[in-house]
Amino acid sequence: MKLRKQVTVCGGAIFCVAVFSLYLMLDRVQHDPARRQNGGNFPRSQISVLQNRIEQLEQLLEENHQIISHIKDSVMELTDTGAVSPSGHLPFRSANGSWVLPFDRRPTYLAIKSQDCQFASRKYSRVANNFMLDVYSLLKFDNPDGGVWKQGFDITYEANEWDNEPLQVFVIPHSHNDPGWIKTFDKYFTDQTQHILNNMVVKLAEDPRRKFIWSEISYLSKWWETAEPQKQEAMRKLILEGQLEIVTGGWVMTDEANAHYFAMIDQLIEGHQWLERNIGVTPRSGWAVDPFGHSATMPYLLKKSNLTSMLIQRIHYSIKKHFSSTRNLEFMWRQAWDTGSSTDIFCHMMPFYSYDVPHTCGPDPKICCQFDFKRLPGGRINCPWKVPPKPIVEANVAERAQLLLDQYRKKSKLYRSKVLLVPLGDDFRYDKSLEWDQQYINYQKLFDYMNSHPELHVQAQFGTLTDYFNALYKTTGVAAGSRPADFPVLSGDFFAYADREDHYWTGYYTSRPFYKSLDRVIESHLRGAEILYSLAVATARHEGMEGRYPVTDYSLLVDARRAVGLFQHHDAITGTAKENVVIDYGNKLLRSLIGLKRVIINAAHFLVMKNRDFYRFYQTEAFLETQERLCLVKVLVNTVRVRVLTEDGQTLPVQLSAQWGSATQMSAEVFQATFMARLPPLGLAVFHLYDSADSPMTLRSDTLLRLSSRSVTARASDPLPVHSQLADPQSFYISSQFLTLGFSGSTGLLESIKRKDDSKEVKVQIQFMVYGTSPSKDKSGAYLFLPDGKPKPYNQKEPPVVRVVEGPLFSEVVAHYQHFEQTIRIHNVPGVDGLSIDISTMVDIRDQSNKELSMRLSTDIKSDDIFYTDLNGFQIQPRRFYQKLPVQGNFYPISSQAYIQDSRHRLTLHTAQALGVTSFESGQLEVIMDRRLMQDDNRGLGQGLKDNKRTENRFRLLLERRSFGEPLIFPSIVSHMTSAILNHEVLPLPVVPKRRGIPPLKTFAPLMSKFPCDFHLLNLRSIQNKQDGLTPSPYTALLLHRLALDCSIEAQNLGFNCTTTQGQLNVSSLFKNLDLQLLQPVSLTLMYSSTPLANHSTISLDPMEISAFKLKLR
Repeated sequence: MKLRKQVTVCGGAIFCVAVFSLYLMLDRVQHDPARRQNGGNFPRSQISVLQNRIEQLEQLLEENHQIISHIKDSVMELTDTGAVSPSGHLPFRSANGSWVLPFDRRPTYLAIKSQDCQFASRKYSRVANNFMLDVYSLLKFDNPDGGVWKQGFDITYEANEWDNEPLQVFVIPHSHNDPGWIKTFDKYFTDQTQHILNNMVVKLAEDPRRKFIWSEISYLSKWWETAEPQKQEAMRKLILEGQLEIVTGGWVMTDEANAHYFAMIDQLIEGHQWLERNIGVTPRSGWAVDPFGHSATMPYLLKKSNLTSMLIQRIHYSIKKHFSSTRNLEFMWRQAWDTGSSTDIFCHMMPFYSYDVPHTCGPDPKICCQFDFKRLPGGRINCPWKVPPKPIVEANVAERAQLLLDQYRKKSKLYRSKVLLVPLGDDFRYDKSLEWDQQYINYQKLFDYMNSHPELHVQAQFGTLTDYFNALYKTTGVAAGSRPADFPVLSGDFFAYADREDHYWTGYYTSRPFYKSLDRVIESHLRGAEILYSLAVATARHEGMEGRYPVTDYSLLVDARRAVGLFQHHDAITGTAKENVVIDYGNKLLRSLIGLKRVIINAAHFLVMKNRDFYRFYQTEAFLETQERLCLVKVLVNTVRVRVLTEDGQTLPVQLSAQWGSATQMSAEVFQATFMARLPPLGLAVFHLYDSADSPMTLRSDTLLRLSSRSVTARASDPLPVHSQLADPQSFYISSQFLTLGFSGSTGLLESIKRKDDSKEVKVQIQFMVYGTSPSKDKSGAYLFLPDGKPKPYNQKEPPVVRVVEGPLFSEVVAHYQHFEQTIRIHNVPGVDGLSIDISTMVDIRDQSNKELSMRLSTDIKSDDIFYTDLNGFQIQPRRFYQKLPVQGNFYPISSQAYIQDSRHRLTLHTAQALGVTSFESGQLEVIMDRRLMQDDNRGLGQGLKDNKRTENRFRLLLERRSFGEPLIFPSIVSHMTSAILNHEVLPLPVVPKRRGIPPLKTFAPLMSKFPCDFHLLNLRSIQNKQDGLTPSPYTALLLHRLALDCSIEAQNLGFNCTTTQGQLNVSSLFKNLDLQLLQPVSLTLMYSSTPLANHSTISLDPMEISAFKLKLR
């Protein structure tokens, strides 16, 4: 499934779509029979294209308020300034081998205010008591036997400790419902979840003392769709009266390692918007018991959504033990960049192995299991410790209550307050009416006994999560969400997670990379569709055409939001579900992709019409047709005679190259035409492609095949010239005006990078490595990474076929190996696109057994044992390689980038998909590309990973020169933009010719003023109609993220005007031809509204801040 070829583009605050319109026109030139012989059955047509500009940000003053002089950048700076074209035409190749292209006459400049650099460069006073990197340095990571609490220690207490302040115990019944894992989402719902929710409505109503919590809105919404009105009302009553609490309230309980922050926010908005419309409730507390490690991004998002407290569970057992021994299991979780306390959220960490009943009442699972009354004798499950529960009767209640209270007291000794949280549940619990009775009736007898005996000094009851937090705040004398006196502050994250021994859950960072990649493609489409749809609907309202625009497309957006949201579940994007469940996720994503293309097509159709009076929406036929293409801008054509014109008739340079069917065989019917385009922010641009006689602006790529023997040669009939030679071990090079790359003559893989502005060649050597799995009984699986030591170099008997392609716009080297094909490309264009190296690796390990393939970068950068990885594409986390940890314990998740640096250079590997990364030695980065494992790893899945697909992993490699300062934890402006162009590519949309002809089209450029270049437009999301949820309201949510910039990296020409404004933005002057009628700050998930601002107001964001605003545009 080649879904990579068609994608949207966004950069910073940029969303770009290229739309190609095909006109069937009569060719006035006489029919040329030679044309068909040359493969030229290309329609004699003008192919009119819509595309977007990655142009950004505007004129401003430097610190001294002087206007930055406009620097006129050519599309290519001339390396040979005295070069003269022999024919007088551009482009041409000068004597020194460099390409000379026509100038892009637009001046560009870079004006980042010094104040906008101070945030990243300031020294942080370590207000937090616990920085996780420091905690890691402190711990031994040993695993001594702790007794009944195997991973902990013996807990003791004095009998009179609660005499003055009784212990308050809140037992919180819950049922963890995975939206897909062993069964599909729909199968789980049919078999179990609907029964849990049906029983909940009945059983909670039987006794007002009963409480319950629920997390997954995806399931609740599905139940709601078919529930009778009286059941809906009963559910609503339970929630509003506090017996049932909705915790977190996301569409799913999101994974926190692989998920991108766009999708994490989007699924949270989707859940909260559903709750607002159907129930009228706002979640207060976060509940995350099953994600495999916890990211620092999540507390920030919850805080911005106005939640006050949160709970986490799956954390390395050594860290749990350390925090238990220091009574630091409850803390204020603060963002690493926050020098105050504005990002603080109160967090409760569960202390024991699991969230099931045996591991939640106290330190001894043998005893706690006796109080899981679903395991009473005669049931389907029992206690592994061989001591079953007993029904509570008058004869045993005293003894049973004392036994349980002892566990409660011991657990409470790990915390600072005399309020105790005790979860009571497990996966898909309470699906039978019998279990509701078993748990609630037996526990109520225990509570009644405890509460009626004052000498026990305990008050026990069922509670919700917020009941617990409220009681804690009350006893500590602080407002909800505030820091109780003497409670610690923590910054950092909780990766990597190990649940026992050396069993690190670091394999899932890479498991099933095909679907991780597909997820990001669809997220990019979703963002693009949201923005275009919002602009199209607002434009239709502005022009009085509401009735003629297909607002019904909103239901397609809702479907896509929910499909993407579902896939953020911690057994979906993680690659840890059964094979049939993975296929179900894939089908849902594919259907949503088709729907998103329809939304994009319809919005583009409307927005590019030169005269919208002629606009008609036809439900049954496509005006535009999307084609899956990988764009530079690159389009597939079926002739080598191509000319590209801009909307105003200027001819653009075009590079023609082959489409290859194998390492040595090119297609005779399909070719690639690559051209350079400047595209409007958030817009659509029109270009025209002609089948015409050769133009001096159209140049064919030079292709060289480096072969190991003469037995393989290029065919003489190839329509584009191909040369071949015997490979030798001598290094060879490709160059652009900005970069020179060196390659090994033996392997065809990258060896070095030299920037034009740097005299030093930097060693950057790519090598592929292979991991086996442990020879012991415990082996790697979908979750666990248990390698057989450090990796071994990848070897194959036959030397690779290496293809070298050079031309005026791009050059590339393609190395063909048995299990992967790596393409390394540089773009000969000014600005961001030409400053980094495009790396595409097609991986296919379907014939392997218990192997994991990695790509290692070895450099001469002196990074020591420090490297940096992103968290969810939102922030950067420093990491350290620890010898005291096993290989698998030194791997971390990346969603968007990892880098190493020294005083001179920073090397960043940007990624378009989530994977696992490490740095074994100074100057190294290593990323796992795919894993094929033949066995289960005993974490409940019951399968290995044997459904691998041929998967393209895409990267951008950026080498930057550092000029000053300490190591910083923020990307440069170039790095931010590089990540954006990698993750949001251009989407070409050809216009389908119709008998009635194609109406005139024009560029759509919606912005009147441009975003500051440290602003990222996260989304422009049409808000639901509260009545039905499937049509849009008149309101739009504007989500903005202000990026923090590392200015110690030397600034480069970005190819567009870049200015910063100290976080200021005037929204009313942003959109062209639209009136702003409402500007209202809201919480991140739109549930809490502040006082509306005056429409002309300037909004202000701090670096790293994500803010949301409700707009009314028309």
